[in-house]
Amino acid sequence: MRMKHALLGAAVMVSAALPLAPASAADTIYVPLFSYRTGPFAGSGTPIVNGMADYLNMLNERDGGIGGVKLVVEECETGYDTKKGLECYEQVKSKNPVVVNPYSTGITLPLIPKAAIDKVPILSMAYGLSASADGNTFPWVFNPPATYWDGASMFVAYAGQQEGGMEKLKGKKLGLVYLDAPYGKEPIPVLEALAKDYGFELKLYPVPAAEMQNQSSQWLNIRRDRPDWLYLQGFGAMNPTAVKEAAKNNFKMDHLIGNWWAGGDDDARPAGDGAKGYLSLNFNQVGTDIPVIQDIIKYLVDKGKSQTPKDKVGENLYNRGVYNSMIIAEGIRNAQKLSGKKVIDGADMRRGLETLVIDEARLKEMGAAGFVAPVKVTCADHNGHNAAYMAKWDGTKWTKGSDWIQPIKAKVEPLIDEAAKAYAAGNAGWPKRTEACDAK
Repeated sequence: MRMKHALLGAAVMVSAALPLAPASAADTIYVPLFSYRTGPFAGSGTPIVNGMADYLNMLNERDGGIGGVKLVVEECETGYDTKKGLECYEQVKSKNPVVVNPYSTGITLPLIPKAAIDKVPILSMAYGLSASADGNTFPWVFNPPATYWDGASMFVAYAGQQEGGMEKLKGKKLGLVYLDAPYGKEPIPVLEALAKDYGFELKLYPVPAAEMQNQSSQWLNIRRDRPDWLYLQGFGAMNPTAVKEAAKNNFKMDHLIGNWWAGGDDDARPAGDGAKGYLSLNFNQVGTDIPVIQDIIKYLVDKGKSQTPKDKVGENLYNRGVYNSMIIAEGIRNAQKLSGKKVIDGADMRRGLETLVIDEARLKEMGAAGFVAPVKVTCADHNGHNAAYMAKWDGTKWTKGSDWIQPIKAKVEPLIDEAAKAYAAGNAGWPKRTEACDAK
């Protein structure tokens, strides 16, 4: 699947060392969004694509686009189906997209080999293939701000902290409840490695897509095994079912931790008071008390130019979509600066993303101070392996339930390097970078 920054409204400046070439009124930058407003994953997909579209369209309404160029924002409905996603890719490819957002690990995986051939970068924000964080092997794929392997290591780090130290995990049982699909299986390699390192027993509870809303057999096994901690790598209709089952089975809700795609408001809300204490990893803030979100309300929502109901603006996955499009927009802005062109192409965008720095000062300019943590992408590291925090459900909304938690980089990064090399070796003729990266 998939896997969170003076106001931008006051002014949007494109600082360029070189003067930007003029663009005609007809010139635009095409940004397709793969969406799934239908199907069993629509509960997650709808707020995400709403946030993505609203941010980009807000830039058009407020600023006239980016660097004087309007954005053409177009959705293609995939239903979270890989076949439909690949059909969407073929439809948009001829329109010269500057980036593709598959928003499904299942769709991302077959697109990875196409990216270098078609010169269209893939942005799989905190989802997709964890190994694609290695920019040396995957120069056209970007997955900031954290990989699924980072998230799984944060879960283990948090459990260790709560138990009184990582050494206290020895002899404990940690379980993974996961969608039985490429997305759900992503954390398994790092959890298996960490189980060996820290001496805990890893229990796996796969949930077939056909059983997302009927997990009785999985929770029967959980009652039998009595794991101390559970990590939920679910999506769409699977998540509220898992949270309700945990509550019904009297599992300690503050020991059930969802990954960042299991932290939608509608993932916790259906369980009522039983969901109180449920935790989910997060890397963006929730709510509307953020200047950039207020600009979206002002320029789009209040004017009837958004598909988002006003009471859904500011919810967690909506804000996640906003963050995703912030990365897109800043990649475009950076590519304009580097290339000296207003109308960029996919190759320019790759350079823009590969040297992307969104620091505290830039976040403040964007009206996003405190909304997300600073992010930096480099040639060698297309992810950043950034921190996340535990969002805690209080019965009606998400609150901040912990300080920022760093991934266990010393464990994760060698696994990333090893997996990237294995991927390249397993795909005959895998294209090498055309330019070398500096050391990490």
